Amino acid sequence: MVPPWSWADTRPLARLRVERLGVDQIILSGASGRTLAFGPGHVDGTAAPGTQGNSVISGHRDTHFGFLQQMKDGDRIEVTVADGRVIHYAVVRRAVHHQRDVWLMEQTASRLTLITCYPFDAIIPGGPERYVVTAEPVLI
Repeated sequence: MVPPWSWADTRPLARLRVERLGVDQIILSGASGRTLAFGPGHVDGTAAPGTQGNSVISGHRDTHFGFLQQMKDGDRIEVTVADGRVIHYAVVRRAVHHQRDVWLMEQTASRLTLITCYPFDAIIPGGPERYVVTAEPVLI
């Protein structure tokens, strides 16, 4: 896919949907601050959405990933990749972790990991805690 504008340092990778919450977002490549200003971003070095491995997506808690606080175990997440395939996931875990817990990005299993800063109502952004939603692929 091509960048959305000529000077962009990102491009769309996939579409993320959570029907129960009315969420429909475009996942961008990279997770820099500039990218996250426009939408959730795929963390470099993790599996690309729709491939085998742990695909890690990051987003700001006060904008695109604010909905994570409303997710429940069992919620369904759809990820549509560039070739049109739709991968279905179910939430299996929600937890608060320290930003040093980089093991959350390890490529040990196929899953989708959504990460945002925590707490959701923090006055000062970028504290050391992260809210992490883990989802595993399901067959529909």
